[in-house]
Formats: sequence, structure tokens, C-alpha cells
Amino acid sequence: MFELTGKVAVVTGGSRGLGRADCLALARAGADVVVTDILIESDPELQRSAERAQSALAQLFTSQNVVYAERTSEEIRAMGRRSAAIKMDVTDRRQVREVFDQVVADFGSLDILVNNAATLDHVAQIESQSDELWDRDVTVNLTGAYNCTKAAFAHMRQNAWGRMVYMSSVAGSLGGFGQASYSATKSSMVGLARTTALEGARYGITANVVAPGIIATEAYRMGNPKMNDRMVLRTAMRAPGEPEDVANAIVFLSSPEARYITGQVLHVAGGIDLFTF
Repeated sequence: MFELTGKVAVVTGGSRGLGRADCLALARAGADVVVTDILIESDPELQRSAERAQSALAQLFTSQNVVYAERTSEEIRAMGRRSAAIKMDVTDRRQVREVFDQVVADFGSLDILVNNAATLDHVAQIESQSDELWDRDVTVNLTGAYNCTKAAFAHMRQNAWGRMVYMSSVAGSLGGFGQASYSATKSSMVGLARTTALEGARYGITANVVAPGIIATEAYRMGNPKMNDRMVLRTAMRAPGEPEDVANAIVFLSSPEARYITGQVLHVAGGIDLFTF
């Protein structure tokens, strides 16, 4: 089950964390995977790219060499799959179109899109939220996903088959204290995905949302330990999830077996959205 051999997947924000896990899981299921990210190890302007992203986390990951796009692509090729690591800024519409056209030219199709790229380092209560970072989060998290959806839709429609998966968060449904921009943009993934589901259904395109809870990514491990402990205690399972838990859900939603599932939100959250005491 969940056999993806012959399918071509594009993952945005694939150089680390959940995106990297998604890439590897899709490849293990048989897909050829294109790893895209604004940060690519061999980029001579890597540090400048991190600065242009206006993301403290991107700059931290770069300074600590937590950028694995090309390494991920190499691991996928070692499985016998085709893969490439491509620098792509999801906010640059022309670049997104060019990259997706390149994927189709080089790999033959574009069957699966995982909209994973996002910013999550803007933490402040509403009165202190940065207007500039609010605009950045809307541009990356929402408009970036829209740009990729629009560019991929035509290719999937032509093939009469496609899978769009949007990475949301429990913060999108529960809210997040000090996370107005992040929560709002993650909530918006649901509306975008459901509209895509409605418009894509007649062309064999499904669109679904995965909403992770507390997941033990690099960003989590770099976080405040006391805050991490509080969030884990809020989770029914009393433990953070692993990136693979989310990636496995994405593989399922990308598979032929999920053909009759569209416009849905799948929480991979260990029960953080339950009444826990």
C-alpha cells in the first residue's frame, strides 16, 4: 500500500525539519523527489539568502550548518530514486513557475506538491507584533503556498492526477499565545486547501491539510526547554511527535489509496487538541 513509484513530488522548505522528513518518506514510498528551499548548502550567497528571508531561524540554521537540502537529495538518490535540490523562494512567483516547469521538463511530471515552507519565529503579543514580520509571514506562509499551488495546478490538471498537501499547525485551529501571524497564516491553509479541493476534484486533484502538534524538529530542540515541557504536558501522549509521524501522514494523503479524501484536515498532534489535565 501507499506505493508512489513513478510519481514526482516537490517539497517546499525541504532542507531540514519536517520538510526533510517528508522528502525522505516520499522517496521511501517510491517517489522521485525534488527538494526545494531558499537555503541550499552550495549556494555561494547562502548567508545573504538567509538574511533576505528576514528569519532569525534561517540565519541561525545557516550559521550552525543545519541546512540539508543537497544531502537530502543525495540520500534519496542512494535509494535508487531520482532527485534534485533546487533553490527556490516561494514568494518569487516567476521563480516558482520556472522551477516547476524545470521539474516537469527534467522529471516528466509534477504529481505531488507538499506546501511546507513557512516562517515561525515571530513571537510577540498582538500589541507588540511587528508589522513587518506580520507582512513577511503572510507573504511566505500564505502567498507562498498560493504561488506554488497555482503553478502546480496546471501541470496536475493536464495529467488528470495530483496531490496537494498543505502544512498547517494546531496553532491554526487552537490559536497560539504570542503567535498571531503564525496562527492566522496556518489557519488560512485550510481555506486555500479546501478551495483547491473543490476546483481540483473534477481533474483528479486532491488537496488536504496536515496539522502537526509539538514535533521534535531542530527548531523545537533549539527552543526554550521550559516552554517545550509545558507544551508536552499539554499533549495527551505526554511526548513530542517525531518528524516521521507527520511525514507518514503526508505519504498516505499522497497515495492512490487516499483518492477519495479531499478538503480534509488531519491532526498529527498526539492529542494536544483534547481536553488534557
